[in-house]
Amino acid sequence: MGETSLRRLPLVIMLLAAGCARQAPSPAPPRVETAAAQLPEQSSAIVVPVTADLRMLERGLDANTPRVLWTVDEHRDTCVRGKRVDLGIGKVKLTPDLGCRIVGQVTRGAIRVAGAGERIDITMPVSAKIAVRDIGGVLGETATARAIVHATGRLGVTGDWQPRATLDIAYDWREPPGIDIAGQRITFTSRADEKLKRVVRRLERDLPKEVAKLDLRRQLGDVWQRAFTVIELSKRNPPAWMRVTPRALGFGGYRIEGRQLRLTLAAEALTQTFVGRRPADPTPTPLPPPSRVAGQPGLRFFIPVLADYAQLEPVVLRTLRKLAAGGITLTGIGPVDVDFGKVTVYATTGNRLAVGVTARVVPRDRDFPATSGEAWLTAQPYNDEGSQLVQARDVKLAADTDSTAVDLIVSLLDATQVQRAVALALRHDFAPDYRKVLGKAQHAIGARQEGDFFLSTDVTRVTTGQLQVTGAGLFLPVRAEGSARIDYRPR
Repeated sequence: MGETSLRRLPLVIMLLAAGCARQAPSPAPPRVETAAAQLPEQSSAIVVPVTADLRMLERGLDANTPRVLWTVDEHRDTCVRGKRVDLGIGKVKLTPDLGCRIVGQVTRGAIRVAGAGERIDITMPVSAKIAVRDIGGVLGETATARAIVHATGRLGVTGDWQPRATLDIAYDWREPPGIDIAGQRITFTSRADEKLKRVVRRLERDLPKEVAKLDLRRQLGDVWQRAFTVIELSKRNPPAWMRVTPRALGFGGYRIEGRQLRLTLAAEALTQTFVGRRPADPTPTPLPPPSRVAGQPGLRFFIPVLADYAQLEPVVLRTLRKLAAGGITLTGIGPVDVDFGKVTVYATTGNRLAVGVTARVVPRDRDFPATSGEAWLTAQPYNDEGSQLVQARDVKLAADTDSTAVDLIVSLLDATQVQRAVALALRHDFAPDYRKVLGKAQHAIGARQEGDFFLSTDVTRVTTGQLQVTGAGLFLPVRAEGSARIDYRPR
């Protein structure tokens, strides 16, 4: 026996002893069974504009205001005063006073509602067609007149969500009603003014009623009740749910933009994300009075992205087999042929992964016996801030290697090249899963009709959180923010 063989003899004996003694695989690291990570609650201040077409107000005012505002049919004893001449000793009437009959009607045109910013403007054209007949038994003449009624005002909401309107209404005659007969002017402005004031008062009374037809309290009450809900973000991989619990609702004013009347509401809600089983529905509360809602506008919630460990196991196995095909050399033993059989990955303590590897190791040097068995590594997965790429570091043996027998399987997993290969194989890019889950969430919360309100939301910003190791898989919390909008769409 040569000198080299003599030096190897103790190692051979120890390997033989280890091969004979091994009846079961080496102890596996403890398994963490937590189903999924707990996600923090989010407070959302959802500012939603409730929009209504100004034509709705126009149609309402038009329907309630008669086209013929009033009619005229009256007799005047003196329409044209008789002519008199001064003879120095007194005036002598040359012609008698002439009576007449005044007939006609005052009508209105289309009512228009417009405005800008917080100012609402209403205009209503008025026209009169007045005929003076039977002036001294002779048919008289016809006159027309035009006026514009206009109102400027502001809208608001009372403590019980009832809309209110304060208006400043005025009118002016563009063509005052009157007729020139026999060189004299017969006017009707004073009587027309009295009638027109009644029309103005009616308009002032009807506008708040038309605004009230938005029925904010009932509509918001319905939406408020439905807002206590659980929304399914994804059916699987992983099943995820968002529970929404409204807390407050505020009125932030209104604006007129083009042909739209936009009321701004701000709803403060608690948004919670659950992974796995569907959570219980939140308990609805009555619609609260308008209140001040603090915080930055935006819908905020988490979208969980999960990588099952079953996805990682074949990747690790393929990487190790590729490494074996290129050749593995173990310190003190030399080149070995390795047949990797199975890889097991699960969560263990310390936010780490346990990686179990079964293999048959056959040294090419016949002084060393072949060994089959299982050994374990642990690794720490991590991701950089804002990144969906998961990597692994600190790959090491799971058990203490101070043993009287040097196990070939342990030696194999203790090899730097094998640990590097495992670290590389544990890299996982969440980007495809990330895009899928975002798509599911956007579809789930995208748009829905609730009574006469059409709710639409849009995810506008996402940020990636820190990776967590859970019993269900590698868990990447994604914080989503979005905008929300409610359109008033009577059906």
